[in-house]
Amino acid sequence: MITNNPLLDFSGLPRFDLIEATHVTPAIDTLLAQARAAFDAVGTDTRIPTWDTVVAPTEVVLDHLDRTWSAVGHLNAVASTAAIRDAYNANLPKITAFHADIAQDARLFERYRALARGPSYSKLEAARRKVVDNALRDFRLGGAELDHAGKSRLKAVQEELAVLSAKFDDNVLDAENAWSHHVADASALAGIPADVIAAARADAQSEGRDGYKLTLRSPCYVPVMQYADDRALRALMHRAAATVASDLGESPDWDNTGVISRILELRNQEAQLLGYAHFAALSLVPKMAGTPDEVLAFLRDLAARARPFAQREFAELREFARTELGIDELAAWDIAWASEKLKARRYAYSEQDIRAYLSEDRALAGLFRVVETIYGVTIRAGSAPVWHPSVRFHEIHDAHGALIGQFYLDLHAREGKQSGAWMDDAINRRYSAERLQHPVAYVTCNFPGPVGDRPAHLTHRELTTLFHEFGHGLHQLLTRVDVAGVSGLQGVEWDAVELPSQLMENFCWEWDVLSSMTAHAQTGEPLPRALFERMLAARNFERGMAIVRQLEFALFDMLLHSAYAPGGGAYASPQAVLDAVRREIAVVPRPDYDRFMHAFGHVFAGSYAAGYYSYLWSELLSADAYSLFEEQGVLSPEVGARFRDEVLARGGTRPALESFVAFRGRPPQLDALLRHNGMVASPTN
Repeated sequence: MITNNPLLDFSGLPRFDLIEATHVTPAIDTLLAQARAAFDAVGTDTRIPTWDTVVAPTEVVLDHLDRTWSAVGHLNAVASTAAIRDAYNANLPKITAFHADIAQDARLFERYRALARGPSYSKLEAARRKVVDNALRDFRLGGAELDHAGKSRLKAVQEELAVLSAKFDDNVLDAENAWSHHVADASALAGIPADVIAAARADAQSEGRDGYKLTLRSPCYVPVMQYADDRALRALMHRAAATVASDLGESPDWDNTGVISRILELRNQEAQLLGYAHFAALSLVPKMAGTPDEVLAFLRDLAARARPFAQREFAELREFARTELGIDELAAWDIAWASEKLKARRYAYSEQDIRAYLSEDRALAGLFRVVETIYGVTIRAGSAPVWHPSVRFHEIHDAHGALIGQFYLDLHAREGKQSGAWMDDAINRRYSAERLQHPVAYVTCNFPGPVGDRPAHLTHRELTTLFHEFGHGLHQLLTRVDVAGVSGLQGVEWDAVELPSQLMENFCWEWDVLSSMTAHAQTGEPLPRALFERMLAARNFERGMAIVRQLEFALFDMLLHSAYAPGGGAYASPQAVLDAVRREIAVVPRPDYDRFMHAFGHVFAGSYAAGYYSYLWSELLSADAYSLFEEQGVLSPEVGARFRDEVLARGGTRPALESFVAFRGRPPQLDALLRHNGMVASPTN
């Protein structure tokens, strides 16, 4: 369909060269009208319920709506303007209301139930049966079995939650963009890498100022906290980052305190309307984990193993800071800086040592080489309309040259782009009208871009982020499922979606992989083996502290959604939950002003509510899965083909645990996770 509105053109890739904010509302109104008409026709159909009379008639309209809304949401995240944001926020309630109405439609629910009970169900292929089963589950979770008053209330709750989640993200983005600190004298930036200083100077010059502009965007903030010798500067930056979008932030207009309270209140209402004791129980229904108690037991078991290592690490850091750095009382703004000093002392290694060898172009070439080797595909540069000149576009082809999928790479931080790194689907794979629709993915990071004529370079940590997000992209792109709803990441349990991404991180630690993608920025020499060995030795430096920090986030999230209830429950406030978790698990003390939850977008604006534990659970799966590569060859095409066939290609057509067992030959084991994180020997050794 080609129209004057580029958001209604589904003949190919999104027309980012033509999309404007004024296109959004007309496109969404048109697509919602078409979708409602299609579902109404299914609901009033009196024919025998089959796939062709119940599911198929809505596939195209849902696909078109998803593609358009994905493009709009993506622009709002990576190229936000006031007009795009207004258009997104104006249409978000309509999208939410539509999905709520469909999930609550008793006529549709009955048609799907009749299909599941009918003779044609058993004849459906497994992927289609899974679509029907998931739909029945989602009808129940969407309130289809509620009375009229319950449906009305649930719909209102879901619409308000969608608006509040968007508001949470907007507040964080606005607060981060609004804050900056101008430094007049370069001496105040002592210790900070030269490329970061050059970028800060370029930012100041772009505003017609001398000196240097520091911001909270990660390419600036992270190295300042790691390397700035000026303790007062680190303290200033830390407080600004730790109070973003909070009651202690720059403006009450961006304070997420009330947003958080209301989100939790509404989530609790949603769970109770659907018959669940709390939101955590509701959230776990489509996940691998069965109950909050199972999750808490997993987290606390891991904590019992990791915390002694973290305690030893922090004690060593505190003693090093006292005796070698002249800091009697280690503060939150000293941690990253002191850790970098200790790592350099112990291993003669710094993240910046690798950056000089790792240009963005060579990193991408190395990433593509790994993927091509283990999965038997070819990655080629392609051409497509993009939203920013720095965005790259590529295609993946199979061994015979046939197109498999396409992806966008948006790697650089900039104003108007949300912080963090993520992957999202642009187009999902499906087969319709004798035509295969190939999957398309957005891979987004926030790395430093080029400065002047110097090309962009990555630290090793940034390289692992790139591999991680591309792993998500491969999950989307290498699916072989042709059925909408269970292809790619669709239908995959949320606590399993991190498996392919975390698996990819491991390749960044292999000499044969890393060395082939390096060349020094000045000399062109490859990465010295001695430097790699120092990096490898430092791999698990303070890993116990890092895992305990993740456990702190995960425990907070699960307890917040299971043991806290507005006006009741075991805790008086969200802060009380966080305080209790820190007393139980934390090793590194946090200052009283720390308001990290006010920017905790994964839980309050993303899809990880009562699911943040997924990162640690998936790390267990990925470490165990990667151990098969270690056993049979880290770049083994045979093991890669097996992982692709049993995990990536399957999409959501079967339980993720079944896919893991089919690949690994047994259920997951904790040993590999502990070994990968250097937590096998006693921390006293």
